[in-house]
Parts: sequence; structure tokens; C-alpha cells
Amino acid sequence: MPQSEMMAHKMKNQPMYPQLKQPTLQAVEPFVQYGLKEAKKTSLAHAMREVAAISFLLGQGMDPQTAYKTVESWELNETL
Repeated sequence: MPQSEMMAHKMKNQPMYPQLKQPTLQAVEPFVQYGLKEAKKTSLAHAMREVAAISFLLGQGMDPQTAYKTVESWELNETL
């Protein structure tokens, strides 16, 4: 088992940064819903890549609308 996984297992009963849980889940929920809808039209892998790419761009400081539009602009025939 990788060390990071062992550490995560040990800390299972002691969440890290509990104050970040709700704001984090609220921030990503629109993209989760988008990914679920997208997966019905394309494939699960495609939808996950889109949501992951959007999330990455958000983490880089991009605003949600620009992140979404950027990832959508990368698509060609429903593929990234």
C-alpha cells in the first residue's frame, strides 16, 4: 500500500481541514452535476476528464465560467 494511502487510512477518523469540507463540496457541485449530465451524452471517461480539467483550472485560479468555456473550447467532435 502506498505511503500516502496508509496515511489517509490512519487519518480516516480525523478529517483534515474540516472547515473546508462544505465550501469545497458546494463549489464543485455544479461541475459534478454537469459531469453527470455530460456522461449521459458522451462517455463516463470523457465527462470525468472534462470535470477534472475544469477543476484543475479552478485550482489554478481561473474563474468557473472561464474554466468551463476553456475546456469546452478544447473539444473536437466530442473528444478532448
